[in-house]
Parts: sequence; C-alpha cells; structure tokens
Amino acid sequence: MTTNVSQPQPSSSTEPARPTFALFAYGFRPFFWAAGAFAALAVIAWLWIYGTGVLPLRDLAPQLWHGHEMLYGFVAAAIAGFLLTAVPSWTGARGFAGAPLILLAVLWLAGRLAFAAAAVLPVQIVAVCELLFIPALVILLAPPLLRARNRNTPLLLVLVAIWLTDAVFLYGLMRGDALLARSVLLVAINIALLLVTVISGRIIPAFTASALRGGGQPVALRTSAAADRIVIGAMIAIVLVDAFAAGHPAAGVIAGLAALAHAWRLAGWRSLRTLRQPLVWCLHLAYTWMPVGLALKAVFILTGAAWSTHWMHALTIGVATSMVLAVMTRAALGHTGRPLVAARPIAVAYLMLSAAAIVRVFAPALPGANYQWTVTLAGTLWVVAFGLYLIVYTPILMRPRIDGRQG
Repeated sequence: MTTNVSQPQPSSSTEPARPTFALFAYGFRPFFWAAGAFAALAVIAWLWIYGTGVLPLRDLAPQLWHGHEMLYGFVAAAIAGFLLTAVPSWTGARGFAGAPLILLAVLWLAGRLAFAAAAVLPVQIVAVCELLFIPALVILLAPPLLRARNRNTPLLLVLVAIWLTDAVFLYGLMRGDALLARSVLLVAINIALLLVTVISGRIIPAFTASALRGGGQPVALRTSAAADRIVIGAMIAIVLVDAFAAGHPAAGVIAGLAALAHAWRLAGWRSLRTLRQPLVWCLHLAYTWMPVGLALKAVFILTGAAWSTHWMHALTIGVATSMVLAVMTRAALGHTGRPLVAARPIAVAYLMLSAAAIVRVFAPALPGANYQWTVTLAGTLWVVAFGLYLIVYTPILMRPRIDGRQG
C-alpha cells in the first residue's frame, strides 16, 4: 500500500514581509527626527563654541552661526516635515515617500555640514550647499497645491521669503557684513512667527474643542475671523517695520499692539480647561509666549529696561521652539496610528523648554547672576528636552505604523 502525503504548497496570496525601517515612508518622519536630533546637537555645539570662543563664521560673531542654524537648520526641518505631511491631507494627493524624501534630506544635511565647516570652506560652496534645500522643497509641494487650487498655496510664498532671507544672510557672510546678517535674521524670525500665527489660529482652537468634547466638557471657545485678521496684520507689520526700521520706537509700539491682539485671541481659546491634556496645553503654553515676547520687545525698544533685554529668546525658544515640539509630537502620533496621548517624558520636555526660555530671558537680570551660567543652564534644559523627545520618538518615527497602513 502506498500512502500519498500531500506537501503544503506556497500560497500565492502570501503578503511580503513589511519593512521594519520606515524613516522615509512619509514626509514628517525624516524631518521630525532630523529637527529633534539637530536641535540637541547644535545647541551642544553652541555651548562649546560660546565657552571656547571659536569663530565658526570666521570674522563674524558666533551668535550669527547660532541664530542661522537654529532657524534654517532646526526650524526649517520642522516646517518641511509639517508641510510634507499637511499638503497631501489638504489636497488629497499621494503622500511623499522614498527617493524624493531621501534626496530632500540629503540637501538639508548638506547645508548643515557646510555651515559646520563654514570657517574653512569657501563661502560660495557654503552658499550652494545651503540654498538648494528650500527650492527642492517648493518643487515637491507646488504641484499638488496648484492642481488643487488649495487655499494654503500662499505658504509657498512664505518658503520663498525664508529662502530669500537665507540668501541675503549668505551675501552678508560673503561681504563680512555682520549688520546685514543680523538684520535679515530678525526678518526671518518674524516670518517664522507669522507662520506660527497663521497655523496656530487653525489648529489650536480645533484641537482644543475636540479635546474638550472628548472629555465631556462644554465647548465654549471664542474664535473670530476679525481677530485672526488683526493678529496676522500685526505680524506682517512687524516683518515690515523690522526690515526697514528695527529698534525704532514705531517698532516698539507695533510690538505692543501685537502683544495685546495675541493676548485677546488667546483668551478666547480657554487654555485653563486643557490642563489635563498635555498634547493640548503644550500648544497653549507655546502660544502664551507670543504676547509675552512681543510685550518684552515693546518694553525694551521703548524704555531700554534691562530685564527685557533678552526678549528675542522669549519668541525663539518660548514660541517657535515650543510650538515646533508641540506640533511634531502630536502629528507623529496621529500619523503613525497611535493614540493621541503624550508620554510622561514628553510632558516634562514641554515644561523644560519653557523653563529654558524663562532662564534665558529673565535670569540674566537677577542680581549677581553669572551670564555664562544662565546661558549654559538654559542650553542644558533645551538639550535634555530634545533628548527626551528623541528617546520617545525615534522608534515611533523609524518604525512602521502600528495599524498596518502605509505612511
């Protein structure tokens, strides 16, 4: 007797194994990771530069290197990650992934490496490496926005404006013109704050209302198209006056009026009701620094009060950096299929960033304060905050979505 034993046949429907490395599977992934890593490493480098007196830009003040890299390195990476993720959602287009993202990341990294070696490289090489990233980003983003005639298409002009300020900074670097470089950095920071103003008006009320409804609380937010137009108009005025008359009393008056407008807008968003939800209160905390920073700017320009001298860091650390961290942490959870719940270390990171802003802005005015130690303490708080972010979010950004979907 012969017994036939059938052998199992391979199934033609067997799905290929899912990749375990997903850093370039969607637009936010490489740039949210790069923004966090660069934020930590660049400030460590800055503390070393500040302590040793190294001149990373040859004859120009090292503060210009620090300001440039925080804006065009860290903030630009975060903006890229946000837009590369938001544009497919806004337009219904396919998300960006694979080779285009890798190329874009390489261009961003080339700029960072060039500026790290700016003391020894010819300025022309630094400029070429630095100025390729944003045009490449615009080339990726423009087609879906233009095809859909999306209302957010003007954000492309914001990117172009940021690129132009970078080009002018490099021209100042080429000429050894510290005043020009410093002035254009201020304009670029104001453009970034204008972008924060626009985006905050869309996401903070929406996320707050959703969170309050989910928690069973009555939703009674006050939003106003008129308030939005006023604060946006005020920020545009700040961009213009600082471009042509920075430090003029008119700049102080406009900053003061803008602070009042932002405070009025924020008051309608019911910030205190969000205290149990870190992913929401972090947005409110970041935005709270906007009226604070602008008020400090107004006081400094109009009175010269010593305690308001460091108003710039209220806007750069308090507003821009805190908002970047808030948006990255929330978006990364939502776009990887995870619950919108902040890990405890991330809530600590939000607080540490605001603590860094408080130290950097106000501690130098304390009696007997050692200025270098205040800079070091603020920088250390910053580095620890982004260290916590990297510990929690590196696996989130580098591994596939937990729900099995693409992206």
